[in-house]
Amino acid sequence: MQDVFDLAPKVELHLHLEGAIPLDTLWEIIESHGGDASVPTRKALGRRFEFRDFPHFIDTWWWMTGFLRSEADFTQIAEAVARHLAEQNIVYAEASFSPTDFERHGLTPQQLGTAIRRGLDRVPDTNVVLNVDLVRDSGPQRGCATLGSVLEIAVEADVRGITIGGSEQGHPPEQFASVYRRAAEAGLRLTAHAGEAAGPASVWGAIRQLGVERIGHGVRSVEDPVLIEYLVEHRVPLEVCPTSNIRTGVATGWDDHPIHRLAAAGVNVTISSDDPALFDCSVASEFRTLSGYKTKSMEELTMAAIEAAWVTDEERVELIELVQAFWVDN
Repeated sequence: MQDVFDLAPKVELHLHLEGAIPLDTLWEIIESHGGDASVPTRKALGRRFEFRDFPHFIDTWWWMTGFLRSEADFTQIAEAVARHLAEQNIVYAEASFSPTDFERHGLTPQQLGTAIRRGLDRVPDTNVVLNVDLVRDSGPQRGCATLGSVLEIAVEADVRGITIGGSEQGHPPEQFASVYRRAAEAGLRLTAHAGEAAGPASVWGAIRQLGVERIGHGVRSVEDPVLIEYLVEHRVPLEVCPTSNIRTGVATGWDDHPIHRLAAAGVNVTISSDDPALFDCSVASEFRTLSGYKTKSMEELTMAAIEAAWVTDEERVELIELVQAFWVDN
């Protein structure tokens, strides 16, 4: 039976398209490419996504993305993800995709962006826009080349921003300063994964060297009081994904998750699911668990996400009215 967390209109700012593929859809794609001995059954596929730590998660991600080999695969997963978002009453989402992970299959960023948009447009019940993940492990030169390719189809595919995900410890934000300048000059919006697997220095680097508007994760900001003061003063939104942090070992559990201290300090936190299919979570489940901690109300956190979203003025007004109308009656 659905509850208020399921029924409420929701906004998600930190969602990896590839990590949001419903497992039934992913199973179909794996089988269509001949299957894999490590996942002989659909049930075994679910067990494949039990992670020891963040490096193990990255290794598993690389294995999974090995099965996304064609434009048709990406159209299929995009449509499946959008339908699943609509079923969850997620009315607006920013989904990132990682083009460099698929160069091994001969797929260009232009092909990926248009194939993904084709699938998303088949689902009119939610608005999903795109961000491109330049994948810090690939290095700034490839990131710059990927950005150039994406800019060719940014308007057509509704790509609104960039991020850098991947192995944060070995690839600090500073390496990507010139790439971010180019993206900003082209009119794209800026966020970066930081303060997840690495500490506060990573967040400072994203702010000072990349000029980001938001921080992906950012939970390890709690380790630096001066950084906390900065985030509060400048209202820098954090895209917090609690279950993701717990599943990858960034946090040990809900009771001591940094979101509680961040919210109490006045940091502008928002809630997302990151890779919901891989972490067996949803935005609704995140809110449901958070409600037991009295961190902030679901309405407050949703409005914070709308404020931080890369939407047009018209889209923002529509989202605010939709959310307000729901909570008047609930």
